[in-house]
Amino acid sequence: MNRIFAISLILLFSASVARPQVGDALTGKSDAPEKNSLSDEALFRKVISELSDDKFGGRKPMSAHEAPVLDYIATQFKSLGLEPAANGSFYQKVPLLGVKTHIKNNVINVRGAKGSVRLRYWDDAVVWTHRAEKKLKVSGADFVFAGFGINAPEYGWNDYDGIDVKGKIVVVMVNDPGYYDDNLFRGKNMTYYGRWTYKFEEGARQGAAAVIIIHDTAPASYGWSVVQNSRASSSLCLYDPDGGTDGLLAYQGWVTGEAAAKLFAAAGASIDDALSAAKRKGFKSFPLKLNASIESTNDVEIGESANVAAVLPGSVRKDECIIYSAHWDHLGIGQAVDGDSIYNGADDNASGVAALILLARRFSKLPRPERSILFLSVTGEESGLLGSDYYVRHPLYPLDKTAICLNMDGYGDKMRTSNVVLSAAGQSETDRYVIEAAAAQGRHVTPSTSNSGGGYYRSDHFNFAKKGVPVVLAKGGQNYLDPQAAKAHRENYNGKSTYHQPSDEYHEWWDVSGSLDDIYLFYGIGLRLANDGYFPQWLVKVF
Repeated sequence: MNRIFAISLILLFSASVARPQVGDALTGKSDAPEKNSLSDEALFRKVISELSDDKFGGRKPMSAHEAPVLDYIATQFKSLGLEPAANGSFYQKVPLLGVKTHIKNNVINVRGAKGSVRLRYWDDAVVWTHRAEKKLKVSGADFVFAGFGINAPEYGWNDYDGIDVKGKIVVVMVNDPGYYDDNLFRGKNMTYYGRWTYKFEEGARQGAAAVIIIHDTAPASYGWSVVQNSRASSSLCLYDPDGGTDGLLAYQGWVTGEAAAKLFAAAGASIDDALSAAKRKGFKSFPLKLNASIESTNDVEIGESANVAAVLPGSVRKDECIIYSAHWDHLGIGQAVDGDSIYNGADDNASGVAALILLARRFSKLPRPERSILFLSVTGEESGLLGSDYYVRHPLYPLDKTAICLNMDGYGDKMRTSNVVLSAAGQSETDRYVIEAAAAQGRHVTPSTSNSGGGYYRSDHFNFAKKGVPVVLAKGGQNYLDPQAAKAHRENYNGKSTYHQPSDEYHEWWDVSGSLDDIYLFYGIGLRLANDGYFPQWLVKVF
């Protein structure tokens, strides 16, 4: 990866592409003094604090709290003089299906050759459906263990080769083979084949009735509570009234590692031997001597959510644009933890929306850029990148005239660093813009060599990348300017992650100096491309 990165930099810096100089804009310094207004930091903190307040109920799409959230964001954009970007509206309507799945008796009874297993809903397994059916049942389905559930011709890997899974319950592992062997796939840099969304998609293509992923905290990069919290209320997906159920899984879900071990034992198989074999090339999937029926009643809601879209029209090339994006949604109200049931999502992603508004204010004070700038706050990210998926299917600006998507997710409480970590380094010409903007800040770029958690595929930029729009995933790294202060600061969290927990709340003691540096980094990149006739190109295929 480092060699590819170096080669790409040589090619990029040798390219004769004229770009305007923007001086201190790259560093984040103000282009003009601001009078009678909040400082950048004060505005940033204010928006995070307000959007993550309990009154917004955790910002769940299609909940009673959605309309006030949308109004808040649109009002902020309107106050800055931005124009509505969705056919005269600030709202791009996104049709959604919400399904709350109630497994019969909260138990899935599995019969095996060597015994039976009762999978308790929530504790042992979390299962849901995206079918708009009030009653659903998969009767007497056999099980298949399909390794990682991957069909990747370019890597010479097909877990579905020679096995018929039609109408069956497929059990698969999380992540991809590279997590366990650096010589497979992209090593510790997870491919999209390791993402849970892919595993469900591929299982559906293969005709399975259900796909169940074995949870393992390290390769998943999050604990079982994250799986639970993500499905504590209705599961959302894009709604297509003409889509039907063809090619759609009846059920999808997760099972704990401990429960999976009991399943394999009931089938008369060793889970350790099976998982070990599945990590090696040449593995052959096999039937598990298990059979089960899954039955549920489902609360079905068909409705609309919305992306909030505001534009600063270009002065010369109005039909061309750059996009700044950030998802506004979080998990809403769910399972209580320490008496708190509101998943406020301060870092994830009130901070990203605050960054979006901060950037909109900065650009609104500049002379009009040549290209249009679209500020896009999308819905349904937590449910599978739904709002951005809908946008790329129904773009407000042609994707072939979209120069870049700069997506912001998780920008809260970050101290200043001397380095910027760049994911997918060497894959597109956008690397040059990151390097130059970081250098203007006195920072250097470090290519990411470990993406084992699949972060590149877990936020909205990825939907743009899949459609060929260049993207940037870059943030301050771990080279803190004050390492001792950073260590002491982190002790405020007592070593506990707030990811998808009610504890993801805003605190005045947050240090956002590094957050602002990262926002200014994207400001510099966007400003250059907003006045640049060039369209950066991909150098390699993302997926």
